[in-house]
Amino acid sequence: MSGAALLLARLALASPFLFSGVTKASDFAGATAEVRGLTGFEPAAPLAMLVIAVQLGGSALLLARGRAVWLGAALLAGFTLAATLLAHNFWAKPEGAWLRDATTFFEHMGLMAGLGLAAWIAGRAT
Repeated sequence: MSGAALLLARLALASPFLFSGVTKASDFAGATAEVRGLTGFEPAAPLAMLVIAVQLGGSALLLARGRAVWLGAALLAGFTLAATLLAHNFWAKPEGAWLRDATTFFEHMGLMAGLGLAAWIAGRAT
């Protein structure tokens, strides 16, 4: 694959995190409320800032070259795992209400696999 094609693939992987990070940064009160609702953590604002930093910083690293891709992929995969376990725990949902969360859970597993592949490919290219 060409360098441009690999960059476009990494951009596609980063796009949900970029969109979410920019959206959260532009509506910080909403981001704080979301963190509070998902985690119950107080004060929620510092965690919301961390989420934004990981989403935007991890995306920037993923779009960089070389070893930075590994770090970006690891940050985003770790964030995705934690967020997925908190927000899409379909196994704890009542019968009939679990399908949407199960679908999202497995979509996020696929996204984490894609991040792993991006890190692996970047490691082989350096």
